[in-house]
Amino acid sequence: MPAGGKRRKTLVRALGTIDGPKLRENFHTELILETRIHERFKTLRNVGELGLVAYITAGDPSLDATLQFVLSLAEAGADVIELGVPFSDPLADGPTIQRASERALKSGTTLARVLDLVRRIRKSSQVPLVLFSYYNPILQMGLEKFASTAEAAGADGVLATDLTPEESEDYRRILGAHHLDTIFLGAPTSTDERLAKIAACSSGFLYLISRTGVTGAKDSLPDDLPALVRRARAVTQLPLAVGFGISLPVHVSVLGGLADAAVAGSALVSEIEKATKAGVSRSAIDAAVLALTEKVQVLKHAARHGLSRREVAP
Repeated sequence: MPAGGKRRKTLVRALGTIDGPKLRENFHTELILETRIHERFKTLRNVGELGLVAYITAGDPSLDATLQFVLSLAEAGADVIELGVPFSDPLADGPTIQRASERALKSGTTLARVLDLVRRIRKSSQVPLVLFSYYNPILQMGLEKFASTAEAAGADGVLATDLTPEESEDYRRILGAHHLDTIFLGAPTSTDERLAKIAACSSGFLYLISRTGVTGAKDSLPDDLPALVRRARAVTQLPLAVGFGISLPVHVSVLGGLADAAVAGSALVSEIEKATKAGVSRSAIDAAVLALTEKVQVLKHAARHGLSRREVAP
């Protein structure tokens, strides 16, 4: 049994059309998993509350520190935690997370060690965990070994940021067999047809990028974000999480009227960077824990007390 709880396939539903050579293009299987992610979003939806997804880079500044950070984030109110797997060429990431990846790699962080970290987290917490990785480290480990190890460790989902739906058939099949949600990214530039295809390949939740470009904290949300969320709602019943540029309580408050979760990443990673800039001492780690706790508490307060989708006309 996977570490830390039960995860079972609850429904397999075939969708689409069967039309000879077009079978691969027009037919897919939607696998609905009862993971911690599914359960958390179901709870949030029942109470009408916006979820908060917290991203940090595993191994920045060390894996032991990351363990403390994750437990603190969960205690502070994060609904889902994304663990970034450091990669040497993080093209989708802005400067803040790029620097975090560099620090994590220097500390000896590998995908295998991140999976071991997940196992350690599961000894103390049942917070839903998503592995946020580039595809290359997963391929290097091997899909089957990665999926079986991640399941045994207690991971709940995987987001391979540079993997396209067209290239994901084996990935989705193998991860689904190991009860892992496969999360994909939808962008403002995605057509309605493209969003539908991305959603059809996703489980757990659909991650909507609020703006084109790389990750990083911003002062305001794009004007076209509501339209993106509405277009995604029209093609999927999956929870919608919005990320890239989410850093302020007002961002989270506004998203409560649109999405199912807000994703905070660079804003949290920068707190770790500031606290440990002078060195990785015990006091520096404690300062980072305090800063992360306060940041997440403020954002979660905005999630709980900001706009609700029940108050906003569709």
